[in-house]
Amino acid sequence: MIRHQKPDLYRWLKALWRTRVPLPPEMQRAKEVIAAIDKGGVPLNPARINDIARNLGLEVSRKAPVEETIQRIRLAVMRSQR
Repeated sequence: MIRHQKPDLYRWLKALWRTRVPLPPEMQRAKEVIAAIDKGGVPLNPARINDIARNLGLEVSRKAPVEETIQRIRLAVMRSQR
């Protein structure tokens, strides 16, 4: 039995022409930081990480460890992708 390829082609074309909504700037910034960290980068400025978290709506203490804040940012990014 031969399966028709039209539905797959249609789905592909539809996805190709679908307009993509740009991410809000704070979410884009968070994704960029997480991607850099995943590639092996080390965040040198904890204030910048805290600022990104606050822009995402997270409450962050100045005394919170950077690793904890990064994990919270990572969870916020994952939640937004659903």
